Amino acid sequence: MTPELAAAFRHCTAVVTGHDENFPVGSVLVSRRMRRYVHAVYAFARAADDFADEPEHEGYRLDRLDAWEARLDRCLAGRPEGPVFLALGETIRRFHLPDRPLRDLLDAFRQDCTVRRYARWDELLDYSRRSADPVGRIVLHLFGYRDREVHRASDAVCTALQLTNFWQDVAVDLRKDRIYLPEEDRRAFGVSEEGLFAGEPGPGYRPLIAALAARTRALFEEGRPLLRAVRGRLGLELRLVWLGGRRILDRGEAAGPAVFTDRPTLSGGERAALVARALLGAGA
Repeated sequence: MTPELAAAFRHCTAVVTGHDENFPVGSVLVSRRMRRYVHAVYAFARAADDFADEPEHEGYRLDRLDAWEARLDRCLAGRPEGPVFLALGETIRRFHLPDRPLRDLLDAFRQDCTVRRYARWDELLDYSRRSADPVGRIVLHLFGYRDREVHRASDAVCTALQLTNFWQDVAVDLRKDRIYLPEEDRRAFGVSEEGLFAGEPGPGYRPLIAALAARTRALFEEGRPLLRAVRGRLGLELRLVWLGGRRILDRGEAAGPAVFTDRPTLSGGERAALVARALLGAGA
């Protein structure tokens, strides 16, 4: 590895360590050799996500996402620009990564710029198919798991994690004028936009979240075969992510309207306990 390429991978790792994530991203449970490649993909996605979300990109979001995809095109053509694409290009070359998942992520980030409400559950699932599922497929591809059934199980887990994050971050998303609670479900339980923005969603909020959490829990269960299919350190990390996601989902459901003032998170002690459970094979 050339000094320039090594520096590019270190840059990507710095991007990962500079952001607080709910769940591990190529954590120490994954070998150091493989971690750098996971971090390269994460750095690519993190920058694009920031274009769609961070205030300094307001007014230029779609332009910057288009420019990011143009840089991806040049990277795929063997002309990477900058440390992220230098590391990503090496990752794509070494593991023969398909570009479709990367483009799906960019498509989802573009949707974040233009769509702020979801009418139905299936619309939310379609968004998650492009915003969350590609990450799992890329990681599996990096580690040599290319079986269709394993990928389908991964999709279920990634969608469940994405939805869990939505129910965890209702108040955070409201500050960005985004509502991921499907409109048809909100209407069924009598939860209005006005109530959400006021932080007083009413008595229907708790049963609404319980119903959405039940669907999300079913997706976690649909994805459980992934935990049996993937071995080694990656399997351990996936069990940890699965257990952590389930715990956050349970915490969010139990909290009900309290998520407007106290975002559900895991403490250091809880994370350590989950690591112990993952080591004992819980979830699989």
